[in-house]
Amino acid sequence: MNSSMSNEKILSYNDVVLRRSDLDILSGPHFLNDRIIEFYFSYLASCYASEDILLVPPSISFWISNCPDIESLKDFVEPLKFPDKKMVIFPVNNNDDVSMAEGGSHWSLLAYERKKNVFVHHDSLASSNRCHAKRLYKGVVKFMGISDSKVDAPFIDCTTSPQQMNGYDCGLYVTAIAKVICEWYVNGRSEDMDSWFTSLKTQITTSSVSNMRNEILLLIKGLMIKK
Repeated sequence: MNSSMSNEKILSYNDVVLRRSDLDILSGPHFLNDRIIEFYFSYLASCYASEDILLVPPSISFWISNCPDIESLKDFVEPLKFPDKKMVIFPVNNNDDVSMAEGGSHWSLLAYERKKNVFVHHDSLASSNRCHAKRLYKGVVKFMGISDSKVDAPFIDCTTSPQQMNGYDCGLYVTAIAKVICEWYVNGRSEDMDSWFTSLKTQITTSSVSNMRNEILLLIKGLMIKK
């Protein structure tokens, strides 16, 4: 496929623009890019419409992790209204080069749950993204509206997170985990953190994650027909 065809705009969904090349990524065993994750997070936000939940786009998570100026970061995150949210879900990427769009080679997920006042990191490749998740945590924790607490919300690595069996499905695990957490929250189970982890263990399998690639592809094609 030539570059003009691969760059062809195929769908505008909320604030996300998808291109022909994104379908190619979903059609084969490829690493998910920022656009596909942002699209699916936007889709989840529509499905689980709640003022309590915020699914943060990859580009915003990346900037929070790497912004060198605290004051400009403060102005950047204020419109997101973190202190008003009960559940905030961030994608984490291991890209260290702020000049490179859509870089990196691994995705994981960081979630903040206000009732328990805790950040939980889910990594489908052991703890390979831990330092990047910690950098995001340190960048955002001061903006969560918990400064009146005696201690900051702790950062926890979930050691029971579902694990990928290949080198390219990490983004699919992020989308699958985000979906399960949203379901867990809207079903009123936020009193029980154990049920969060149990839901991930029971619902996210190698097979279900593999199927999710086709699920997202069919979702996009269905929205293309409707537009």
